[in-house]
Amino acid sequence: MTDNLRHDWTIEDVENLFQQPFNDLVFQAQLAHREHFNPNRVQVSTLLSIKTGACPEDCKYCPQSGHYNTGLDKEKLMEVRKVLEEARHAKSSGATRFCMGAAWKNPPAKDMPYIFEMVKGVKELGLETCMTLGMLNEEQANQLAEAGLDYYNHNLDTSPEFYGNIITTRTFSDRMDTLSHVRESGMNVCSGGIVGLGETVRDRAAMLIELANLPKHPESVPINMLVRVAGTPLENVDAVDGIEFVRTIAVAKILMPSSNVRLSAGRENMSDELQALAFLAGANSIFLGDKLLTTPNPKESDDRQLFDKLGINMDDTVEETSEQDMEEFARNCPLREQDTEQYYDAMKAS
Repeated sequence: MTDNLRHDWTIEDVENLFQQPFNDLVFQAQLAHREHFNPNRVQVSTLLSIKTGACPEDCKYCPQSGHYNTGLDKEKLMEVRKVLEEARHAKSSGATRFCMGAAWKNPPAKDMPYIFEMVKGVKELGLETCMTLGMLNEEQANQLAEAGLDYYNHNLDTSPEFYGNIITTRTFSDRMDTLSHVRESGMNVCSGGIVGLGETVRDRAAMLIELANLPKHPESVPINMLVRVAGTPLENVDAVDGIEFVRTIAVAKILMPSSNVRLSAGRENMSDELQALAFLAGANSIFLGDKLLTTPNPKESDDRQLFDKLGINMDDTVEETSEQDMEEFARNCPLREQDTEQYYDAMKAS
């Protein structure tokens, strides 16, 4: 390797990190973080559900799974114009990356033209683009890369050993195959996991090792705290301890110091103090907006107040795009709102 980063971590190495005194672990993570990032800047993304519910996967944590009754309203694929309206609002709120998620096992072929137009339109607004659409084959990954998609998110969720306790409709190796297709296509990789599924510390270590020992580390590593949703099999699982959650953030940063570690789902239930510890441990990315796909997220005003208290600034590296440029793209978009016959109930294709 030429990036001077380790890709040969062992389970013993990482378990030893987790077992360090908390102050020592966070200090080590903060030092690693400062070698690669401004410690007082945070990258901000916004996440939008572009197709909600009726997912054929049985992920035990997910309210969008068709296997569970969570009271979630199912929604068809959003129109391109509406997605671009949401992206425009995200940019005005300070986001530099716009992430779009669809509840699919893998994207149906007939949806791909609409997906491509969403990518192109969001990029026209001057935002980075990210999508999570389920598993991808090699051809789909290459098509998304050709459309200009910057990042693809596909979380590992947990360790290979614990994975079967959480998901049975696809394998851990399926997820790794998708990450390989994404990387080979030239897109950036966004992949992390969930803390609080009932896993052990060893499982957390094993999940992080899978990412840290890839030939190239993911550019973004989301660390999620489980949001316990009524109706899912994990609705009554014990809540994860906040300090243990921060330990996972810190270990992720030590293993992958040049990656953006995202403090992701579960922030609505975190105190300002817990989030501050996570930033101290090396988290330097968040989702802005009051919803993450279908689960709650802190209000934008709350995040701004927290950043003010901590002296943290949001990255502002997006290109400036004029209103005229935005309107021009909307006029020229081949998949327009009035073309109603081109929009269909995507749930029937799931």
